[in-house]
Amino acid sequence: MRLARFLGAVTIGFSAAIIARPRLMADPSGHTGPDGRVPRDTRQLMAAIGVRDMAIGALMLGAPTPAAMRAAVLARVASDVGDLVVFGIGLPRPEQRLKVGVAAAGWAAVCAYSLRHITPDAERR
Repeated sequence: MRLARFLGAVTIGFSAAIIARPRLMADPSGHTGPDGRVPRDTRQLMAAIGVRDMAIGALMLGAPTPAAMRAAVLARVASDVGDLVVFGIGLPRPEQRLKVGVAAAGWAAVCAYSLRHITPDAERR
C-alpha cells in the first residue's frame, strides 16, 4: 500500500499548491484572464478541485485497511477520469485539452496501477 500512500501524499501537496496558487491549474487550462490573472470564479473552482483532491489524498494516506485503500484510490481514479472528460473534452483550445487531458489521464493511470499493489496481505508489507 506504500505506492498508494505516496500518491495520496503527493495529491495532498499538489492540492494545497492549487489552493494557494490557483494559477498552477488555471493557466494550462486557459482559465486566466487576458492580463494573466485568475478571475474570482475560477479561483473558487480551482479551490474546490483542490479541496476535493486533498480529501481523497488524505483518505489514501490514512486508509486503515486494503479495502479502504482500494475505495480511496478508486475515488481518485474516478475524479481524474471525470476531469479528463470534463476538461479534456470541454476546453476550447486543442492545446488546453491536451495538457489537462494528459495530466488527468496520467494521474488516473498511475493511481489505477497502484491498485495492483493493494492486496489483503498489504498491511504486513
